[in-house]
Amino acid sequence: MGYVLIIGAKSDIAKAVARVYTANGYDLILAARNSKELQSFAKDLNIRSSRKVSLVDIDVLDFASHEEFYKGLVERPVGVVVAAGYLGDQEKAQSDFEESQKIVDTNYTGIVSLLNIIANDFEKHESGFIVGISSVAGDRGRKSNYVYGSSKAALTAYLSGLRNRLFDSGVHVLTVKPGFVETKMTEKMDLPERLTAKPDEVAKAIFHAQRTGKNVVYTKGMWKWIMLTIKNIPEWKFKKMSI
Repeated sequence: MGYVLIIGAKSDIAKAVARVYTANGYDLILAARNSKELQSFAKDLNIRSSRKVSLVDIDVLDFASHEEFYKGLVERPVGVVVAAGYLGDQEKAQSDFEESQKIVDTNYTGIVSLLNIIANDFEKHESGFIVGISSVAGDRGRKSNYVYGSSKAALTAYLSGLRNRLFDSGVHVLTVKPGFVETKMTEKMDLPERLTAKPDEVAKAIFHAQRTGKNVVYTKGMWKWIMLTIKNIPEWKFKKMSI
C-alpha cells in the first residue's frame, strides 16, 4: 500500500484518519510539532494494525524548513492528508495582526508552502493523492469568524486549482469541508448535536471520498445544502444577519 503522510497529526480528526488508514493496510508518517507526544498513539496503532508508524517533527509556520522536511522522510508517501489548522480568536484578530497572521499562515500559507513541494513531487511521478481539510467556514465570510473563514476560503481555492493542475498527471486532490466537529478545538462551544460530526465519522468520509475519487466532500453531508442556502442569501440581507 505504501506510506500516507499526515500533517498536523495531533488533531482529533488526524488521529481518526490515522486509525482508518492503518486499518486499511497503509503505513503512516505522522508529522506534528513535538511529534514525540504521539509516541503512545503510534505504538497503539502499530499494535492494533501491525502497520509501520513513523514520527517526524514539522513546523507549518517555518516555511524555510519544508523542503528539507519532505526530503528527509523515511519513505516517499503515496498520499498526504493535511489536517493542520488553527481556529484562533476572531475578536483578538480584529485588533492584533499577529493573531490574524497566525490564523492565515497556519491554515493557508504554511499549507501552500508544503503542498507546493509535495505536488511537484507527485506530478513528477504521476501518482499520489492529496487531501486538504478546509472548512464550511470558507464558503462565506461571517462576522463571527471571518479571519479563519477567509483562510479556509483561500485553501479551498488553492486545492481547486491544484486539482485542475494535477488531473492530467493522475494525482487526485480532495477538498474536505467539515462543519461542526466534536474535537478539543470546539469543546467549549455549544454545538447542535444533529449538525455535529464525530472525528471517526469525518475520517471514514475522507477515506471513502479519497478512494472513490471525489473532488469535494462535506461532513456531515447535510452541510452541503446548508452552505448552498447560506451562499445564496442576497448580500443586502446577509449583512444584517447573525449566523
